[in-house]
Amino acid sequence: MKVYTLKRKFKGHKRGSRFYLIAESEFIGVKEFVLRTVNLSERIVLKESELQKNFTFTKNV
Repeated sequence: MKVYTLKRKFKGHKRGSRFYLIAESEFIGVKEFVLRTVNLSERIVLKESELQKNFTFTKNV
């Protein structure tokens, strides 16, 4: 499982918050990613451009 860290404040989450990448999907060239907070209480669905702009890959778990 991959862990991402938030670069800046995004959708009510603070900078530095950690998220697990739960799923990735691609449909007709559009990639979507599902991230969950470390405590698994919240879910965010993002496009590839939003993931690259707002998150940094931290590590594989």
